[in-house]
Amino acid sequence: MILVSKLCGKISPLSLKDYKENGGFEALEKALFKMKTEQIIDEVRASNLKGRGGAAFPTGLKLQFVASEKSDIKYIICNADEGEPGTFKDKILLDGCPFQIIEGMIISALAVGASYGYIYIRGEYPQTKDLLKKAVNILKEEGFLGKNILGTDLCFDIEVRTGAGAYVCGEETALIESIEGNDGRSRFKPPYTANKGLWGKPTLVNNVETLINIPYIISLGSEEYKKFGTKSSSGTKLLSISGCVANKGVYEIEFGMTIREIINEICGGVETDKEIKFVQLGGSSGAVLPAEMLDIKIDFDELNKLGIGLGSGAMFVGDESICILDFVKTTMEFFKHESCGKCTPCREGNRHINKILNRIIEGKGSNRDLELLVDICELMKDTSLCGLGQSAPTALLTTMKYFEEEYKEHIEGFCRAGICNLKKGAVVYG
Repeated sequence: MILVSKLCGKISPLSLKDYKENGGFEALEKALFKMKTEQIIDEVRASNLKGRGGAAFPTGLKLQFVASEKSDIKYIICNADEGEPGTFKDKILLDGCPFQIIEGMIISALAVGASYGYIYIRGEYPQTKDLLKKAVNILKEEGFLGKNILGTDLCFDIEVRTGAGAYVCGEETALIESIEGNDGRSRFKPPYTANKGLWGKPTLVNNVETLINIPYIISLGSEEYKKFGTKSSSGTKLLSISGCVANKGVYEIEFGMTIREIINEICGGVETDKEIKFVQLGGSSGAVLPAEMLDIKIDFDELNKLGIGLGSGAMFVGDESICILDFVKTTMEFFKHESCGKCTPCREGNRHINKILNRIIEGKGSNRDLELLVDICELMKDTSLCGLGQSAPTALLTTMKYFEEEYKEHIEGFCRAGICNLKKGAVVYG
C-alpha cells in the first residue's frame, strides 16, 4: 500500500497546480475552516501516529504538550537532518513532494499555536535544500505561508536552515543548539523541548516522514487511516533498504510485513549466491539480527517485545561473506568520529570500544575483552546524555548476543570470512 509517497515521482515537486490537483492543501483547508484546534490534535492522537524518526513517540501527545504551553511565541521544526548511515527515505519525500511536508508543518502550527517554523536539513543535501527554499518562496507568494494564511488569522512562516554534517544534530536538542548558532551538542533534559526548546520557547520537533502523514490523517480521518497497518502501528512505513538484496532502494510498506517478506517479495531476494547472514534494522544504531529472526514483523509492539527498535527505518541485509566483527568495527568507528564529546560515557566509551575491537580483530584479544565490551556498552546505554551514546552500542551488543561464536573464534585466532588480519600463525577459514 502506497500512501505518503504516492505523489513522489508522479508530480512536479515545485508545481503547486500539480499538488492541488492531487488533493494538496485539502487537509489544510479542512483544518482551517471546519475544525477546532483541539479537534486537530484529537484526530492525530486517535490515529495512533508514532514518530517516524526513531523514537516512535506518539505524535498526538507531542502536539498536545506544545499546545498546552502558555507562551507568546512557539516554534515548529522539521527535522530533515537525515544522518543515520543507510537511511535515505526522507530525501525521497523532500525531493518528491516538499509541499506536502510544509502542509504538515502548517497544520501542526495551527494545532499548537506556533507562528514560526524551521526546516533543518543536512548539509550533504545541497540540491534538496535549494528545492525546499524555492517551495517555501512559492507558498509565500501564493498565500499559504506568512500573514493571514488563506485569509484567516493564522500567521506562520518558515525558514530553511542547513546543518554542517554532524550526526548528533539529528537529536532534537543538538539540532536546536545548531539553529541558535551554537555547537551541535545535546542539552540536558528536563526541560524538554515542548516546554523550553528553541530560544527557550515551546517547540514541536518532528521528522519529515512524521509530518507528511498529518495531511493524510486530517483528510482521511483517524478511523480510515488506522485501516492501514496494525493495531499498535497505524499507517505505513518507508524503509531504506541496502546490502546484498537484488533491488535496493526506498519502499513504502504497511506495518505488519515480516522482514523475510520484505526481502523476498519487495526486494527480489538476495543478489549473491550466498545465504543471508544478518539484517541490521534501524541504521548503524540499530540491532543486528540473525537469519533465524527474519520472520519478525515490522510493528512497534512486536519489535519492543524483543527489545528492538525500528529506528530510522533503514535495513541493511548482509550475507555470509561479511565478518561480523569487521562490520561492527566500521559501525563503532563511525560513532567514535561522530560523538560530540560533551558527555564522558559516550566520548570515552566509544574510544575504548574501538581499541578493544581492534585488539580482538588483530588476534590479540581475550575473554576478558569480551566482558569489558559488555560492561562499557551497558554503562553507555545507562548514562550517556543523548541517543547517540545510548544507542551506539546496540549493534555491538546484539552481535555479541546472536553471533557469540564469531567473537570467540577471533579470540582463538579464526576469521570465518577470511577478512580480519589475525595474529601470525592464525588459521583463517571460510
